[in-house]
Amino acid sequence: MGGVHHHINAAAKPQQEQDLASLAAAKVPLAWRDTCGHLLVPLNKCRRESWWNPNECGHYRHTYEECLYNSYLQRCEAKVQENIVLAERAKEEA
Repeated sequence: MGGVHHHINAAAKPQQEQDLASLAAAKVPLAWRDTCGHLLVPLNKCRRESWWNPNECGHYRHTYEECLYNSYLQRCEAKVQENIVLAERAKEEA
C-alpha cells in the first residue's frame, strides 16, 4: 500500500539566520550552532529539567533530528544544483 506518509513538521525547518546571543546565553557549544541550533535551546532545557531521562523530551529530540535531516537534504540538493551548473559550464567551454 505504498506511499510515503511523512508528516511535515514546520518547526523542524533549518534556519540560516540564528540568534547567536540566545545560543550563547543558553551555553550551546560553537560546534552545534548550525542551522538547527535554535532547536537545541528548548531540547537542552528539557534535558536538564528531566535529569537527562531518556523517556522525556522525545518531541524536542525528534524535531531537532528532523531538522538535521532536512538540513542534510538541503545541502545534497545544493550540491546537485552546483554539479548541474558546473556540467553546463564545462559543456559550453568544450
